Amino acid sequence: QVQLVESGGGLVQAGGSLRLSCAASGRTFSMYAMGWFRQAPGKEREFVGSISWSGTSTYYADSVKGRFTISRDNAKNTVYLQMNSLKPEDPAVYYCAPGDQRVGRSISRDPAGINYWGKGTLVTVSS
Repeated sequence: QVQLVESGGGLVQAGGSLRLSCAASGRTFSMYAMGWFRQAPGKEREFVGSISWSGTSTYYADSVKGRFTISRDNAKNTVYLQMNSLKPEDPAVYYCAPGDQRVGRSISRDPAGINYWGKGTLVTVSS
């Protein structure tokens, strides 16, 4: 069983920055890709980005490319999402998600392919 605890959400002005964290436990964190999804009210959960098990490869949705950066600290079993230049369309509950293959390069971009979810952390952007 994998446990995921997201933190770092809050209220920020448009153009500002936030860093989200996700602490994972329950299996060998360093051997799996990790990623982030988000879900805005009334919308489907959508893929934000992912990072390979080694941290050498990252992938992003077009909507956040160039503004968001995913990183990981395998010694702390933690993955981060640095969000810069936040826009009015970015508010959502942000969830981290694990891949399901050892030494995987990415995670499923379809939320139906994710086996474990945390409670998420809320990001609000004021204009």
